[in-house]
Amino acid sequence: MELSEDQRNSSSYSPTKENKYLTKTNTDLNIDQQSMVETETLSDRHISIQSPLLSVETVRTTINDINYHKKLTTLSVITEFFPPDYAATGQLIEELVKQLEKKGIRIRVFTGQPGYAFTTAQAPALEQLGNIRVRRSRATQLWSDRIRGKAVNGILFTVRTFLHIIKNARKNDVFLLTSAPPFLSIAGYLTHLLLRFPYVCLIYDLYPDIAIALGVVSQKHWVAKLWWELNRRIWRASKGIIVLSPAMKERVVAICPEVADKVSVIHSWGDPELILPIAKEKNWFAKQHNLDSKFTVLYSGNMGRCHDLETILATAQQLQDEPIQFVCIGGGPKRESFIKDVTRLGLKNFLFLPYQDKSVLPYSLTACDLSLVSVESGLESLVAPSKLYPALAAGRPIATICPKDSYLRQLIADGKFGISIDNGESDTLSKFILKLKSDRQLAEKMGNAAREYLQSNFTPEIISKQYINVLEQAIN
Repeated sequence: MELSEDQRNSSSYSPTKENKYLTKTNTDLNIDQQSMVETETLSDRHISIQSPLLSVETVRTTINDINYHKKLTTLSVITEFFPPDYAATGQLIEELVKQLEKKGIRIRVFTGQPGYAFTTAQAPALEQLGNIRVRRSRATQLWSDRIRGKAVNGILFTVRTFLHIIKNARKNDVFLLTSAPPFLSIAGYLTHLLLRFPYVCLIYDLYPDIAIALGVVSQKHWVAKLWWELNRRIWRASKGIIVLSPAMKERVVAICPEVADKVSVIHSWGDPELILPIAKEKNWFAKQHNLDSKFTVLYSGNMGRCHDLETILATAQQLQDEPIQFVCIGGGPKRESFIKDVTRLGLKNFLFLPYQDKSVLPYSLTACDLSLVSVESGLESLVAPSKLYPALAAGRPIATICPKDSYLRQLIADGKFGISIDNGESDTLSKFILKLKSDRQLAEKMGNAAREYLQSNFTPEIISKQYINVLEQAIN
């Protein structure tokens, strides 16, 4: 007699946090050793009872006394961006899968060809990095510097993802689907309907809400309504949802209340072993760009539509007669207009640099005296800037420019590593910069607090364990 699907999914068939099967002895159960065998099927383990003398109650007792816990052994990660691409999401995924590989998990990554920041040579279609197998779509990135081009790239990658899963998925696969591109999880949802593979959604940015907040589409538009409905269906069918901040969880639950128990908040991270505090006078990057003799304010990362650059510009304008250097490293939709504004105002205290290779980050992130992180007003529950965490590792004070109810303010309050400033409050930011410039002890104290806060909460080791917990819940 074999258990039905309903019996296997009932409360008597429950997972435990143990990493092995726990059973009573055959003597305790009065069952002959030959009377019970385990058989494995495509979806789960079944119990087959061969003895005709066993009663239904004995079977129930047996099942109640076997607590299953499946350990995560294989994971398929789907993301449009992955190194050598410069996208922060891709670099974070690379660090995550390397941590999971250390724990004995076999990883398969399906990704696209490079093209996020600027044109680079095509990466290998198939690459083996230890127990991490990276397969890249043959499709190249088209018009990646334009909104429509990015949308087309995302749609093409989503279609290729669907075909890839159909062709290459294996019976024990668990899929981790990122929100890069934002409609990628549709591919996971469709393959789940067809093949019943479990998937977990990793949400970096929440769409269509961001598009609505930026005025790209109206919330009454049929595209927004359809997108929300798809999100609800995708989230309901998922085995888990990972978001990057408590505010994002609140927004997801507000859209789809029935998934509240599935949503986990897992922050991004910074690697304190890769990024170490380096004094500017010993930092080749700082010397190369003449930053070692000036108080330097750094903005490093995407200059996108979700980031408040206007407050930074106004602050630099107020401090243009001070020996203070503003450095902006990266790219994004706002970069060119930002440079034009700096030129129009005749500001000489700005330095713009392109995205830096990962090997340069330990030096570029420490070639400053203060790091800036910003979020536009109205977007605090829709995005979570990953640039915060490497900045913490660098051991420098941090100023966040964000709305009053942003989760960034709570982190600042808990870690005491900087200051939170309202959008548009350039006067407050200017005063804080001048205070740090004149009080080196305060700057050092906040910098040390930043690194300590990261090491206690947001290292790759700490965060990877949280991912494993969510993913193992998915397969159980």
